[in-house]
Order: sequence, then structure tokens, then C-alpha cells
Amino acid sequence: MTDLATLPALLQGSPAADAIGAPERRTLTRGELAALINRIGGALRAIGISPQDAVAIVAPNGPEMAALFVAVASFAVAAPLNAAYRADEFDFYLGDLNAKALLIVGGPDSPAREVAAKRNIRIIDVTPDLSGPAGALTLSIPFADHGAPTPKPDDVALVLHTSGTTSRPKIVPLTQRNLATSARNIARTLSLTPADRCLVVMPLFHIHGLIGALLSSFSAGASVHCPPGFNALKFFGQLDEAAATWYTAVPTMHQTVLARADRNLDVIARRPLRFIRSSSASLPPQVMKQLEDVFNCPVIESYGMTEATHQMASNPLPPAARKPGSVGIAAGPEVAIMGPGGDLLPAGGIGEIVIRGANVTPGYANNPKANEEGFRNGWFRTGDQGVMDAEGYLSLTGRLKEIINRGGEKISPREVDDILMDHPAVAQIVTFAIPHDKLGEEVGAAVVLREGAAATEKELRDFAATRLADFKVPKKILFLAEIPKGATGKLQRIGLAQKLGLTS
Repeated sequence: MTDLATLPALLQGSPAADAIGAPERRTLTRGELAALINRIGGALRAIGISPQDAVAIVAPNGPEMAALFVAVASFAVAAPLNAAYRADEFDFYLGDLNAKALLIVGGPDSPAREVAAKRNIRIIDVTPDLSGPAGALTLSIPFADHGAPTPKPDDVALVLHTSGTTSRPKIVPLTQRNLATSARNIARTLSLTPADRCLVVMPLFHIHGLIGALLSSFSAGASVHCPPGFNALKFFGQLDEAAATWYTAVPTMHQTVLARADRNLDVIARRPLRFIRSSSASLPPQVMKQLEDVFNCPVIESYGMTEATHQMASNPLPPAARKPGSVGIAAGPEVAIMGPGGDLLPAGGIGEIVIRGANVTPGYANNPKANEEGFRNGWFRTGDQGVMDAEGYLSLTGRLKEIINRGGEKISPREVDDILMDHPAVAQIVTFAIPHDKLGEEVGAAVVLREGAAATEKELRDFAATRLADFKVPKKILFLAEIPKGATGKLQRIGLAQKLGLTS
């Protein structure tokens, strides 16, 4: 019997049900996916890959990446990597993971292939089978039907690295239990059913795409549609072809979608969404309202991080309350606010958000110092500052590392963001710290203006000054065509001053 706290249990269900779709491809059924997983797993076993071995996956977004991930995670330890990494990045990650094999889709020019060869890592070429259903593929090693996988709940299924913005990236191992628990938590939060279909626009090397879109759908017997990555020009066509009932994305993607929505109102009317989900960064309340007005469906903001196998809290679906600016109520793990002394604070107290539960990583790999710092009294420390109201709704006030310390005055960048987003000319903003020789840090902001709108730095500073204390008003505002983003589309505050040439 398959243990319910494992990935293979999520994939059970009607063999004839849809599993993975893709543009201009026949949909892969659950039965076909199960057979493909067993053949890929058998091929890995035949070359000596054990359940404890890390297998790196380098592939563009699409149905093959989805199939490879669930196959490897069912039989070994999946380590999906961003196909856009440079050679030195691949060298670091492949070495840090002690990868035993590399599954790679694409031609010979990927630096991953060169690095793997140098490190004597077994290279397995993956070729999409475009004549077959979505996700069908062949390997450069023979398929071998090993039978259904039987992992144990505490086996590591997935390893990802933290972003490493201010320090060396840490390895986050996630177990079968972590994955199965989190996927079911998300499916329950969103009331997913076999009738749902998710348009997967988040990258499948990121926890948001892997768990928030892919595994949550599979756990509910629902299906996914996997285009080759996010493309604003193709989004509405893909939504139409997929007949999707929902999608999940980071706020910058939602804003890009909104910019093209007025040209695609026919698709929005023809393919009504049941809801839209937003996670991995704070969603400005103004953007939430725009999305709900345009798509005529609820927007569900949730709160996630890699160490929690994605979801920690979420706003619920109607008729329960959705609170703009809040990331909702605990949605899986226990969530609390911890004071500096390690005590849990009552409603209204501002402190560090901490979590515990079956979806939380057992600890960083090979990093006792990070584990000592990351866990306290049995709780995992998220590094986020927040406050919980009397109804249990959580609001984030910022990353502890991102709080700006201006001569002893503590400033939450999110507070400044929220104020300036109310200015009619502002489309996007990210507030960040600029090093200062006397104050330590000063407040800066990078702004993207709405198409056709105009505003000056003085105008925005004066606008902010009407609602913020003087020390919180940005000293420097830069107008950009685009704000630099990370690989997953998230705006990044840490290190932005240096990227923009504002450090001496």
C-alpha cells in the first residue's frame, strides 16, 4: 500500500483522468504519467541511482520538466536547476548537491553539460517526444519498467537552495512527507477538484511552481497546462487553449498580465477563472483590486517560502473574508509571532513569524550553524517580521534583513511601497536601503511609471510626505523602465542599491 505521506500517493486516481497538458499537444493522462514515471525511475535504478542520490534536472519550463520532476522525486532526490544559470553557478550547485546524474533537455551548448562532464557526473540527455502526449520523452539511457515507486515519508524527495542574497545559499532538503502535506494543504485551501486546471506560469525550478501549481493540482485529481514559461504576449492565448480555471504567480507577473488585459477581454469573458492566486512576494492591495475588477473572481494572496515547502498562510476563498494587505490565516502549519526573547506574542504584537508542522523542512543540509540559528524552541524562524490580528489574519511588515535602519529609526520598506502605490502614476515600486556614511542607511525607491503617466521625484516625495513621517520618505527616487528581478520574477530589495550604482 502506498503511504499517504508520499509523492506517489498524490498521483493516484483515475488512470483516464487528465494530468499534464501543453500547447498544441494531446493531454497526458494520469495512467500515462504513472507509466512514464515508472520507466524513468527504472532507467535511473538501472544505472545505480539510489533513493538517496541527488539527480539534477535542467530543462525549460514545460510538460517534460513537470514529468521529470515527479519521476525523479518519486525514485530519488530531485534537484531542479534554473536552465539560465552561468557555468560558475552550475559548478557551485552541482558540486554542493553532490549530484550523481544530470538530466538535461536541450542542445550541446548548455554550460551545465560542460560542468557535469568536468565533474564526472553522469549526463542523461532528455528528448521531448513531440509525436506523443504532453510530457512524453525519451532518455539517452534505456527505459526500464521498475514498477511503482515505494518511497518512505521521511525520505528526501526534493532539494532546493535558498536565494543566498546576503550569504552562501543553503541547501533545503524537503521530504516526501513535506511535499505531500503541503500539496494537500494548498488543495484544501483552494478547494481544488478534478474539474480544475491550473495554467502553470511559475518556473518549475521554484517551490511556488512545483508545489503551489503542480503538486497541489495532482493531489486533488486536477490537471495542469504547462506552456514553455511565462510570456505576457502569449498568456491569454494559453489561458484560452487550456480552459484553465486558475493560475498562481508572483505580483510582478500579475501586473504584466493586467497591462494586456484590456486587449483580451473576450478571452476573460469566455474563460472565467474560479480564482487567481498570488504568492512569493507581497501583493499590493491596489493590484489585488485591479485583478478582481478585471477578472471578476477572487484573488487569493498566500504566504510561502522554500523551508515550508511553500505555503504557510493564505487568505481563504469566499464567503470567508479576504483581507487586502494580509497574507491570510494559517493554512497548514502552525503560525505564531515570536518576540526577541523567544516568547510567543499575543494578537497585535509585532515580531518574527515562526512556524512548525509536517510541511516544514527537518533542517538545512550540512549546516549546523544555520540550523541552530533557524530553529528556536521547536519553531522555524522565517526571518520575516509580522503581526497577527485578533481573527488570526497575518500581515507582513517586512523581512528582518530588509528593515531599513536610518540612524536608529526602523523603517519597513513595505509600508513605503504601499503608500506610493496609491499615487496614480506609479505602476511598480520597490523601496530599499541605500548605504549612508553618517546614518548607516537611507531610504531609496525605484519606480516604474504607468504607461503614458508622468511624475517627478519631488512630486512623489511630497505625496509620500503627506502620509509618512519625514524620516520614512525616500531620500532618493529613481525612475526605471524595469526594476531588476530575480529568476522567478520577484523584486529584490537586498543589493538593489549596488545594482543601481548607488553605493560608493
